[in-house]
Amino acid sequence: MANTEKKNEEDRIRRAFAEKNWNEIKSSDSWAIFKIMSEFVEGFEKLAKIGPCVSVFGSARTPRNHKYYTMAEEISAKLVRHGYGVITGGGPGIMEAANKGAHSENGKSVGLNIVLPFEQFDNIYIDRDKLMTFDYFFVRKVMFIKYAQGFVVLPGGFGTLDELFESLTLIQTNKIGRFPIVLVGKAYWSGLIDWIKATLLEGHSYINEEDLDLFSLVDDATEAVKVIDDFYSQYLLCPNF
Repeated sequence: MANTEKKNEEDRIRRAFAEKNWNEIKSSDSWAIFKIMSEFVEGFEKLAKIGPCVSVFGSARTPRNHKYYTMAEEISAKLVRHGYGVITGGGPGIMEAANKGAHSENGKSVGLNIVLPFEQFDNIYIDRDKLMTFDYFFVRKVMFIKYAQGFVVLPGGFGTLDELFESLTLIQTNKIGRFPIVLVGKAYWSGLIDWIKATLLEGHSYINEEDLDLFSLVDDATEAVKVIDDFYSQYLLCPNF
């Protein structure tokens, strides 16, 4: 870590422990509440009109020549041809690929961008009227989940894992419907799934065996879209744009 970054980090830690008087706390927290409310209102107003969509998660660091970039693009193009729009985090990597695939088929291409000190910038394949930028991760995650009818998760880091386990938790606890969650890339996800089975389920009984049915593991674009189509065909439902 560079000296400037280290100093900034130390300053943030010190500020977190600094004593504040009531007026300082009240003023700061009150303005934060208004900002949070404004982000929710904007998200609700824009996304309530988009119709059936699938949220696609994955790493911002995935290069354009990587197989998972190509796969994300192909999955999103197929989703649009099957009647869905696509929601991403709006940035580069897998997010760009997914928006590009949706854009190539003239489908709805939504980008929920986030203000970060690195990596994140909105990609050019998002519909300009469907681009939003958030300061708060938790508001952004609500939008990912509230307005999606399925989730496709390609390889990624902490942010991707956060979005995956948020979706799993909300479905497991019946806070949202049992929408399909598709993990793409057997080589990438198999180790995590083995750990979930061996440690969470068999080692400690922290989850139930049926919780393993909350997600599907696939290795190509056709399989990924088929999981979502098969799920909705059970209920005789199809997208309706």
